[in-house]
Order: sequence, then structure tokens, then C-alpha cells
Amino acid sequence: MSLWIVRHAVPLIAPGSCYGQLDIPADAALTESAALAAAQVLPMGARLRYSPLQRCERLMQALCALRPDLALDCQPDARLMEMGFGIHEGTLWADISAQQMAAWTDDFAHHAFGGGETVAGFMVRVADAWDAYRSNTGDHEVWISHAGVARAAQLLSEGKRTITHATEWPVAGPAFGEWVCL
Repeated sequence: MSLWIVRHAVPLIAPGSCYGQLDIPADAALTESAALAAAQVLPMGARLRYSPLQRCERLMQALCALRPDLALDCQPDARLMEMGFGIHEGTLWADISAQQMAAWTDDFAHHAFGGGETVAGFMVRVADAWDAYRSNTGDHEVWISHAGVARAAQLLSEGKRTITHATEWPVAGPAFGEWVCL
């Protein structure tokens, strides 16, 4: 039993932008490259769940075209969407005020950054998907998703369902078009 989390390719937005649930496409050529690389390593017959945001949906389509076995049990799952950043979606991180950033990091778990989603709520959402995966004992599962979801799943794999400080949030996550296996 393993969970593979494949991150979408580079999104078509200015570098340094906040784009959690902003539904933007990813680079098409890099999406194809990511699908080709993932197709070579993912387990046969794994269940496939994907974020319904187009940057993940297009990777799912490219991957299933290469690996029809993954299309046999393939479903969108809104629980695998990136964290929502409210009014900050599409804004450059550098343009978000220090006060707004401090408000978030000072109450990392419960502050709804930009009026979007709290980290606590995000963790509950991803934990619900994690629990569904864990209830399917013996089966492999692939999530096509986002860096935030991969980081939350990493915490869940360590038995951490909640965090209180920003310093507890994992810094590392899969690069664009790459994956982790938990």
C-alpha cells in the first residue's frame, strides 16, 4: 500500500504569485513531460484521484493517455485542491503587506489568510482524503495535486493532524511535475 502524490507542472502565472485555488493552466509541454516521467514509475492499477483544478486535470488526462490502467479508477476529488488564499489569489507574494503576512504566521492554524481557508481547515480537508485512502488497505493510490496537499499529507503520514505554528509546516515538497511516495 502506497500513496503517490504527483504535483502539477509549472503554472502559467508570473513567478512569485500566490495562486492556491486560482484555476490556471500549467505549461503544456512540461505537463506532458511530467506525465511521461510519472507513467514510468507509478504502480499498475493504482486508484487515481486528482484536484479538479485544470493544472492537475490536464496532467491526469496526459497520464491516463499513457497509462490506461490508471483511468480505470480515476476520479476528481475537491479535497485535493490547494489551500485557498482568498483575495490574495493572483497577487504577487511580494505585494502582500507585512502586516497581513504577520497576521497569518502569528495565528498560522486559525487565520483565514486573505479571507480564504485556514490551515486548520485545510488540514481537516486533506485528512479526510487521507483517511479515505488509508481505509482502502492493500491498494496503491495516486493523487495528482499541489505542493500544499503534499506537505499536509507528509504531516499526516507522521501522525500530525494539527499544527499551531508556521515553523511546523514542512518547507520541502515535490517540485513541479515531480512526486513523493508516502
